[in-house]
Amino acid sequence: MVPAGAESKLDWTAIDTILLDMDGTLLDLNFDLHFWMEYLPLVYANKHNLTHQQSKDKIYPMLRAEQGNLHWYCLDYWQKIFKLDIAKLKENVSHLIQIHPFVLEFLSQAKLHNKRIYLVTNAHRKTVQLKMRVTNLESYFDDIISSHDYNVAKEEQEFWRQLQKAVGFDKKTSIFFDDSIDVLKSAKEFGIGTVVAISKPSSKIKTKPIKGFVNIETFEQAIPLKHHS
Repeated sequence: MVPAGAESKLDWTAIDTILLDMDGTLLDLNFDLHFWMEYLPLVYANKHNLTHQQSKDKIYPMLRAEQGNLHWYCLDYWQKIFKLDIAKLKENVSHLIQIHPFVLEFLSQAKLHNKRIYLVTNAHRKTVQLKMRVTNLESYFDDIISSHDYNVAKEEQEFWRQLQKAVGFDKKTSIFFDDSIDVLKSAKEFGIGTVVAISKPSSKIKTKPIKGFVNIETFEQAIPLKHHS
């Protein structure tokens, strides 16, 4: 069921540009959580004769230390740190890459209504390539922007300045969807007209509303002009 009034908060007539996060927003975050929290520690454990838990105890603090920084999202950085081919390892579990429910309907409707659609992600280009290959979503986007192109993460105001310069959007008539509180706050601070939080980024984790933002659980609650009054 769609919560009452969820759609009414999004006035699609006043929006011309859609900015979309990838992991946890369009795609199920389960892939990323499984990769970093389970699969990578397992491979590392096998390489260094550790138990899975010993490996996690070593890896988790290293990941946490970089959280929110560009390094956190950089495959080349972790490849150096762990001496493992991270991109290749992601391929090994790529069957877990899934599109969230109603994303295809949302993107199709947005295209029909001539919205400009940009994928705006902190993910490394190698990750983006893998995920586009698996999901076939690429054709929906006017362009795909990775924060690595600008050398600054979406958490920083400088990212949004560079994005605006590159894409030329009007803040007031733009909408942005993301599942990260820090990124949502950054977009709001920059002045993006409508900022929407995804409250269920992973199919394996309970819905968790993000305070201070319009929340949607799935894109069914945001499909442009689905309900004609």
